[in-house]
Amino acid sequence: MARRILLINPNSSGPTTAMMVAIANSAATDGFEVVGATATRAPSMIVSAEALEAAAPEVEEIAWVRGRECDGIIVAAFGDPGLAGIRAAMKLPAVGIGESSMLEAAENGRCFGVATTTPLLKAQIDALPDMLGLRRRYTGTRFADGDPHELMRDPARLRAALADAVEACIAQDGSNAVVIGGGPLGEVARELQPLFTVPVIAPIPSAVKRIIRLLTA
Repeated sequence: MARRILLINPNSSGPTTAMMVAIANSAATDGFEVVGATATRAPSMIVSAEALEAAAPEVEEIAWVRGRECDGIIVAAFGDPGLAGIRAAMKLPAVGIGESSMLEAAENGRCFGVATTTPLLKAQIDALPDMLGLRRRYTGTRFADGDPHELMRDPARLRAALADAVEACIAQDGSNAVVIGGGPLGEVARELQPLFTVPVIAPIPSAVKRIIRLLTA
């Protein structure tokens, strides 16, 4: 029987959960299955510090209720809301897409930046490298030009705007790798990877690889 990984979407969008679960399962190795759970009290897309903080308690509740059904947990919002609480309350291995993608980006001594769509989350994104001991490797975050919700409704515009942000991380900030900062950006992250010579890190596969390493250690 496959070992089950629970992917918790702190946003309240069922289609976003389905998209992230599909990406996660494509990244999982044989013997692992990813299933999804969607928050109900959050907005469809978390774009502010207040919404990110408010998401944490429900993420922890979902983990507690569904934890008996799974072997590991992924928190699939870039600020990793609720992850610390899950780790404090439960023995199950748990990872966040924010921490996982930054750790992968920093491998082999690389300097890395983040390209994303949510400028109101800048302080929370900037705090992650400090928590991970990666401040010296972090070159900063570049934000796609445009309203986050409008960009998500226009995939071509989203892809172009994020590509510009990735290019700025590389050309202006000196990044040797760039993280695409957001679970809902999972599909465009995969599309951007072939366009650049430096690694463009998709956060959902990063988290899948990390949780599987923890479960097989």
